[in-house]
Amino acid sequence: MWFGAHLPLIDVDGSQSVPLARYVEAAQGAGCTAICANDHLVFSRPWLDGLVALSSVLGSTADMTVATTVALPVIRGPATLAKAAAALGELSGGRFVLGVGPGSSAADYAAAGIPFDERWPRFDEAVHLLRSWLAGEPETTPGRFYGRPLLEPQPSQPIPIWIGSWGSAAGLRRVGRLGDGWLASAYNTTPDRIAAGREYLRADQNRPGRPVRDLPIVLATMWTHVTESPARAQAWLDDLARMLRRDPDTIAEQLLIGSADHCVRTLTRFADAGVDGVVLWPVGDPLDQLRRVGDAVIPHLR
Repeated sequence: MWFGAHLPLIDVDGSQSVPLARYVEAAQGAGCTAICANDHLVFSRPWLDGLVALSSVLGSTADMTVATTVALPVIRGPATLAKAAAALGELSGGRFVLGVGPGSSAADYAAAGIPFDERWPRFDEAVHLLRSWLAGEPETTPGRFYGRPLLEPQPSQPIPIWIGSWGSAAGLRRVGRLGDGWLASAYNTTPDRIAAGREYLRADQNRPGRPVRDLPIVLATMWTHVTESPARAQAWLDDLARMLRRDPDTIAEQLLIGSADHCVRTLTRFADAGVDGVVLWPVGDPLDQLRRVGDAVIPHLR
């Protein structure tokens, strides 16, 4: 199991302000091999733009994978996102992975002036276009929502596209049909659901007439706060539950909030279920939390 780190783009507790280059350095020291960022226009807390943040740290990432987990092609527009992805691919020396999803926030769609009930057909068409553009094979067949311009410069090598899904059958079919990997969300899944999704993808990939691909499974939005204090862990669970609109008792078994032993057990269950990579999102002094994960959690995994 490999580890990445979400850039600290959200002001979670009203006091979080971390220089991004220092954060990348701390993530490397903890054993992380990927730096990631994701998208929202509107959220309950202040949120920096993910693509701008990623571009600002490219010079600090050395040989780390750089990824969006996820970007929103319907909100940004597929042509605009393809241009940014191609640039990040070139400027990173081929280390960029484009993770995409439709987004679950009606507020984002309202801010962009796009009907929320059109998100799925728009997303399918947008990803189809992204795959064509980023593989250097421009699509010319007319579409319903988007034009087909020739975007240049084209990437010097294809850019992998991971599809975000919480694990529904329809979402996993999109992963198998359109994606080079499955991006699951830690606070929206469980090890059992990951294992079931993995088997669904394998069965779907083995349908007659389709090539079999071993798609990687990456668990993003893994909120992390390692502490031996039960009271402090509960306080963070309550705060995150309010922000994410989830039940604190439910997410307690899904996230890395609690003791180092709890974090090791949680990650082991996800690894056994088939997760290949986990993208951490440390809160409450993120630099110290990365150090704690690197010292007290990652070395103790099987």
